[in-house]
Amino acid sequence: MIKLTAIGNLGRDAVMNTVSGKNVINFTVAHTERYKDAQGNQKDKTIWVDCAYWTERTGIAPYLKKGTQVYVEGQPDVRTYTTKEGVNGATLSLRVSSVQLLGSRSNESGNSGGGYQPSSAGSAQPSAPAASDITEAFDDLPF
Repeated sequence: MIKLTAIGNLGRDAVMNTVSGKNVINFTVAHTERYKDAQGNQKDKTIWVDCAYWTERTGIAPYLKKGTQVYVEGQPDVRTYTTKEGVNGATLSLRVSSVQLLGSRSNESGNSGGGYQPSSAGSAQPSAPAASDITEAFDDLPF
């Protein structure tokens, strides 16, 4: 078995589909590598990975938004094709077995925390209370 791991940013919002009664979340992950060529010029090379996450755990789909940084792992597949113009090409795809949210582009502007920050300011995500807001006694365990 070959296993591929990738860290990159989503190129577009994830799309959730149902195929033959099974859920699949499709998204693309991109990683740009910067390097200098033989003449010393700065160059960028972007690798795109088409991802298919076959899962019953679809709760992650709303968080897979364009620009979000993710860690994915799974089994790679290279698909070849020929365009209408007769040009041969290939794409790298990944059957995802695990996905982890690492952050969003909004984290790059000063917030270096490793957790996911929703990129939309109007989202109704519950936030954890501050330590000073907790009034329950710590020895009263709920179990």
